[in-house]
Amino acid sequence: MPTPPSRRTAIKTILTSTAAAGAAGSLSSFVPENKEPENVALKGNINHSVCRWCFQDLSVEQLCVAAKSIGIKGIDLVGPTDWPTLKKHGLDSSMCNGAEINLTDGFNDPQFHATLQKNYAAMIQRVAQAGYTNLICFSGNRRGMSDETGLANSVKGLAPLVELAAKHKVVLVMELLNSKVNHKDYQCDRTAWGVALAKKLGSPHFKLLYDIYHMQIDEGDVIRTLTDHHAYIAHYHTAGVPGRNEIDDTQELNYPAIMRAIKATGFKGYVAQEFIPKQADKVASLRKAVQLCDV
Repeated sequence: MPTPPSRRTAIKTILTSTAAAGAAGSLSSFVPENKEPENVALKGNINHSVCRWCFQDLSVEQLCVAAKSIGIKGIDLVGPTDWPTLKKHGLDSSMCNGAEINLTDGFNDPQFHATLQKNYAAMIQRVAQAGYTNLICFSGNRRGMSDETGLANSVKGLAPLVELAAKHKVVLVMELLNSKVNHKDYQCDRTAWGVALAKKLGSPHFKLLYDIYHMQIDEGDVIRTLTDHHAYIAHYHTAGVPGRNEIDDTQELNYPAIMRAIKATGFKGYVAQEFIPKQADKVASLRKAVQLCDV
């Protein structure tokens, strides 16, 4: 099977198309191997989503059809180009993108503030007009700066946008990414740093995307961390550790326990599957993952 594209490559492709538009315990215990699980009624305690970039073998249309058949309510990481397709299928754009420069040039560096503020000011209004809520953003790489400097710079760059987001009922959501394996030098690589930024901005219109895969790699202690800081978390991503593949018994995280902890916080946002399927039937892998997380 060909090597799946990285998220960095996938997002670069997505950003290119968005820019053009703007200019114009595991489930394997319960499901027999090699047999696609039957659709079951989901419990309704978790709002399920899926990241578009992980399923690029499918068109957006095909992914929407598959998602609806599974009981998924939203698609993550799509921009305005694909919103009409999501609306056609009654799916939410659960984490919008398209305003970021990339994953490395972010709000922690003043040299990017002018571009980012222009991009986000326009995209916040487009997200609101489309009836969506969440818009992703990134800290960017450290480039030698301290945590304190990165925080101060990020506050300066984000503050006017958070004010605009509040007017439009949009939430800017900064993703926590690991700097150990996948995103070397990324600054928002610890929950504590992201929470400190949220506290400095002091608005419910800036929150965090707690990526369970990334934070398991960089800090672990997932359940305690999300329980202690759930007030600052707007969204969750999943994937198996190590490898970023299926969230089955080949990896180390106990996803049912994590989902029960998320549910216990009263969380009403989305949990999006962001694993790269290794199995030939990728839709079956997605269905298994959703059922595993449906607590």
